[in-house]
Amino acid sequence: MKKRHIGLAAVGALGAAYLTKKVTAEKKAVKDVEIEEEINSRYYGDKQVYLIGGGIATMAAAAYLIRDANFNGKNIHVIEGMKILGGSNDGIGTNETGFVARGGRMLNEETYENFWDLFDSIPSIDWPNHSVTEEILNFDHLHPTHAQARLVTKEQEIVDAHTMGFDNDDRLAMTKLLAASEESLDSVTIEEWFGAHFFETNFWYMWQTTFAFQKWSSAFELRRYMNRMILEFSRIDTLEGVTRTPLNQYDSVILPLKAFLEKHGVDFTLNEDVVDLEFESGAEITVTALKLGNGETIELAEGDVVIMTNGTMTDSSTEGDWSHPAPEVTEESRSARLWRNIAKKKAGLGNPEPFFGNEKETNWESFTVTCRGDKLLKRMEEFSGNIPGSGALMTLKDSSWLMSTVVAAQPHFKNQDPDTTIFWGYGIYTDKVGDYVKKPMRDCTGEEILFEWICQMGWEEDWEEVKQDIVNVIPAYMPYIDAQFQPRKMSDRPQVVPENSTNFAMVSQFVEIPKDMVFTEEYSVRAARIAVYTLFNIDKEIIPVTPYNRDPKVLAKAAQTMFR
Repeated sequence: MKKRHIGLAAVGALGAAYLTKKVTAEKKAVKDVEIEEEINSRYYGDKQVYLIGGGIATMAAAAYLIRDANFNGKNIHVIEGMKILGGSNDGIGTNETGFVARGGRMLNEETYENFWDLFDSIPSIDWPNHSVTEEILNFDHLHPTHAQARLVTKEQEIVDAHTMGFDNDDRLAMTKLLAASEESLDSVTIEEWFGAHFFETNFWYMWQTTFAFQKWSSAFELRRYMNRMILEFSRIDTLEGVTRTPLNQYDSVILPLKAFLEKHGVDFTLNEDVVDLEFESGAEITVTALKLGNGETIELAEGDVVIMTNGTMTDSSTEGDWSHPAPEVTEESRSARLWRNIAKKKAGLGNPEPFFGNEKETNWESFTVTCRGDKLLKRMEEFSGNIPGSGALMTLKDSSWLMSTVVAAQPHFKNQDPDTTIFWGYGIYTDKVGDYVKKPMRDCTGEEILFEWICQMGWEEDWEEVKQDIVNVIPAYMPYIDAQFQPRKMSDRPQVVPENSTNFAMVSQFVEIPKDMVFTEEYSVRAARIAVYTLFNIDKEIIPVTPYNRDPKVLAKAAQTMFR
């Protein structure tokens, strides 16, 4: 008993010491914040920053302002037209009505330099005392990708995709493309550069569906991808370079970033459009006011800054369900509308028309399948040899819609029940009539899209049984999802901080960043870093593009791959 009393006394003493230490630490933290805010107010005064759009680019810009400019979060304002943050990094739904992710963002450990650096300073929500970067890379290293059924024929045969399938004309055209100057590729399409044989190679089917290229996409962008992702060229058949997040990108990336910004007092306004900007007259680009969709105007004071999303690839997307196709698009892209409005007023702000003027060429459609139990996923595992989360894309190369599917590690959503499973897929040619459902993909219900896929897999005899386990299939039609790949002139994409700008920058997949490739998280984060560091004169490094395309070992491996 005596020892117990002594133990309790010791525990009590330790507890008191801990509480004292905790209170002291909390007081110090409060004091540190007060000191930091005082320093900020002296340095920046009452300067305000307005971030138009609530996607990863503007949220990253807010994080850089806080982390590297020591800017007061209360003076940062994010204005988003939708009812939810995240932009194209989405993921939402319920076990009862089904889940949906319009797309899946594949990360890459070697080439996403600024993304990993930024998220190394963003705390994980689910893994205490660790960063988001640590959380993602730890998960990915424990769940490595090695696709064993990258391409599948209409006879349900798994293709030996290790062979690229090039002939000498293909090799010569690719070598010339990599050697070509970017200036010589204005408005040139991939289809104009390569012969017909190229588009029947294993390489094209894999590269096209991994990165969502079309034949009519820009040859310039293919060149950038080949240079930037040359490490992936030799492993495109297994997709070993794909880095996966523990959950969908909204849960794994956006939520912790949002929590970080909220902790620092960042102001969020949702469901409100910015429809136009007003500028000072003259050669300089100085924003003086924001015009809102509700008719209100936000007047800027001297020194205030605006960072604008000038294009969003998931704008104007529509969603269907099991019984309904995704509706036709009726609303104009809000980000393109704003870009058009300001491009008329000042030189050097780019040209949105090549990107947002041809829906027929820039669309594709995804579908998210929510199931009760795991029977369908088990069947996919038996066919492919990949457990959920290890296979990346499986492409049905002969399907008229060019369908691909991804089975992520389960669960893929924070609120997903243990007895609920999901997988995701997409089709590139939405205007083509299905091989089994005799309608264009974009006119099909969720049920019809799943039936087409089941038939492509050769499982149509089991359709009635499969249906019993389906909660929902949600098609998502995205009219501008491939817009950033459109053929265009070098001048069509504006600089992040345009020449003569005093307080204005643009961030998105539609700005020009030398050597980097669009349709990536890295591009958005890099743009945000350039915008903040330039406008706030921050003398810190923006991590450059790693030149793997100049590494002799990497180049030798790529050369060998061309002859596989």
